[in-house]
Amino acid sequence: MTTLDQTPAEAGFVPTVLAALQAKTDLAGTATARYLCRAAMAGVIIGLLVLANYTVSAMLGGSVGRLAGAAVFGLALTFIYFSRSELTTSTMMVASVGVYYSRMRAWAALRLMGLCLLGNALGGLVVAVLVRFSTLLSGPTLEIAEHSVQTKLGYLAAGAAGYGDLFVRAIGCNLLINLAMLLVYKGTLHSEGGKIAVLWSGVFLFVVLGFEHSVANTVLFAMYGLSHGIDVLAAVVAVVVAFAGNLVGGGLLVGVTYAYLNGRRAGSAG
Repeated sequence: MTTLDQTPAEAGFVPTVLAALQAKTDLAGTATARYLCRAAMAGVIIGLLVLANYTVSAMLGGSVGRLAGAAVFGLALTFIYFSRSELTTSTMMVASVGVYYSRMRAWAALRLMGLCLLGNALGGLVVAVLVRFSTLLSGPTLEIAEHSVQTKLGYLAAGAAGYGDLFVRAIGCNLLINLAMLLVYKGTLHSEGGKIAVLWSGVFLFVVLGFEHSVANTVLFAMYGLSHGIDVLAAVVAVVVAFAGNLVGGGLLVGVTYAYLNGRRAGSAG
């Protein structure tokens, strides 16, 4: 096993992330049902805030509505973090740091992320079932949700350029999310208010920029599809492409990069 060789100034980020990874792997390995439940709660939170996003956007309309909806959805990561729920996209950074420091193998990291995504999807499905038997997704709210689904699936219809567009947007999404998580894990934010502001801003920015989040898309597709039908194969492909982009943005560009910058593996040249 690789050991760390760090100066005191470097000692915040990597040990904190590796401790978080150990907690995740312990829970997933010895209490899988509990881990899935935590991941499912993240899916529930995202489902409710996706619905709130579209509802607020529909109420206010136009650019103001879009900004207000993004501001509401920006609360998602805050709720997930403080409730200790498990989200696939932030797990990507944690698992990548673990692989970099040889605390887990790549296949084990993918297994952990896959298990987390399964739980997120199950939680989203719970929200989708509840929405199916209500009028929450109707009228102007439904119109915005439908436009969003068509846009996300429309990338695939555009061929290679569309796939590339979706992939790049997914990279940007998880880059922002995990930059926010990075600031929290580094331990330089000492107030809860500071953590909330950082977590909120990362999500707000990715929504405003039109970036793509694999878990939010999974939940949206389930919510819309269960009520109004969807091309299941296209939805699955869109989620896979977004997942790959999220992994690059959060796992490689943030996780591996800052693992290298914030610590040295023993025996390395630095």
